[in-house]
Amino acid sequence: MIVFDLKCEAHGHVFEAWFGSSADYDSQRARGLILCPICGDGSVAKAVMAPAVAAKGNRMAVPRPAETSGGDQPVVMGAPADQEKMRAMIHALAKAQEKVLENSTWVGRDFADQARAMHYGEQDRASIHGEVAPAEAKALMAEGVEVAPLPLPVISRRAKN
Repeated sequence: MIVFDLKCEAHGHVFEAWFGSSADYDSQRARGLILCPICGDGSVAKAVMAPAVAAKGNRMAVPRPAETSGGDQPVVMGAPADQEKMRAMIHALAKAQEKVLENSTWVGRDFADQARAMHYGEQDRASIHGEVAPAEAKALMAEGVEVAPLPLPVISRRAKN
């Protein structure tokens, strides 16, 4: 799996998306399958990304005061207005994902097997969601099985108890 920062060219929205490979990104973009999650526009391109540089091994990480939180609210850097916008966007994204999953069945770790069975016509098509290792997700995509990662984590009912 590979993660890219993408930018909506029409409105400047920047978001993160996961793909099986660079070729998967290119293929999905060519087919018009990549849309801005904020405005739905299809004019999306890779954004400039900062390289992931590991810290020196002999340095102790010290959290900055602005990054620590005393409550359950996520900490968002930036101006207060930006923080409220970000919270509202994440809340809207969570509600949209919840709506999509309303008619979807949790299949847990059987996801790959059931997705393949549906793809090959061995099982009726249905909306499912579950768990799959990154390598298995990549294999599904390589086979042409239509799968997509959810933007936010889902906790199974068993794990909640």
